[in-house]
Amino acid sequence: MPTDPIDRPIPGEPIAEGRIAEIHAWESGRVLKLARDWVPEDWVDYEFKIGRIVHAAGLEVPEPFELVRVAGRTGIVYSRVDGPTMLDRLAVSPLKARFYGRMLGELHAEMHARTGAAELPDGAERLRRKIASVDGAPAVYRETALETAAGLPHGDALLHGDFHPGNVVLAEHGPVAIDWPDAARGHPLADVARTVILISLGGLPANPILRLSVGLLRTAFRSGYYAAYFRRSPHRRSELAPWMFPVLFARLSEGIEAERESTRRWLGRLRPDLEPRAG
Repeated sequence: MPTDPIDRPIPGEPIAEGRIAEIHAWESGRVLKLARDWVPEDWVDYEFKIGRIVHAAGLEVPEPFELVRVAGRTGIVYSRVDGPTMLDRLAVSPLKARFYGRMLGELHAEMHARTGAAELPDGAERLRRKIASVDGAPAVYRETALETAAGLPHGDALLHGDFHPGNVVLAEHGPVAIDWPDAARGHPLADVARTVILISLGGLPANPILRLSVGLLRTAFRSGYYAAYFRRSPHRRSELAPWMFPVLFARLSEGIEAERESTRRWLGRLRPDLEPRAG
């Protein structure tokens, strides 16, 4: 429930917006992340709780100060982080894709060097639940994803859960990871697999002018990301491969129709032995 129960008016036009929330300027140099009217209040409560836990880990992340009520909707007041997102910068400077990929990899490795608080959700259990909830996919894919995930190592690193160029603000003092409601505690390579999938299926500019070169852009960005992350991680890139199939299959649980066919083809490339054989 909001810590400030007063129902205030919306403070002007949003300065940014996404699918589930608008961002408004707030008093004392802060910002308000105001949930859409269809977003359940307990989602916002949960994000506030997770945001406090992540901020306490000592990373450079926006600090959540309070829950407020605005025009009958619930919002979170955060410290303000000014700057474009990495995705914005990629859209105007595609030739710097490898540079920004390295920046993302460095920030991810720094994050994974932190231990996730015990209060955070268990990443392995979250992955299992997402796999089990996928509808409309071959049963052999689900069974294989569950079996593979069960055999993967556990960990206690701080995981973001939705780490991609659109969730990194390039502030004057350095990059800042934002949007932490999917944070968990678990093995870092689960988070890396998720990021690679987000980069590959979306999360990079698809400006019509750049459309023909988006494949090259993704390749350059991933190359920089891999190089920087695995240079700083105790893990080897070869250890990532077993994570890809279960994490990719779990992505189907999010019901993103535009990605469904490309995800299905990718799953087939990862495990061609599961594809049905022509009679």
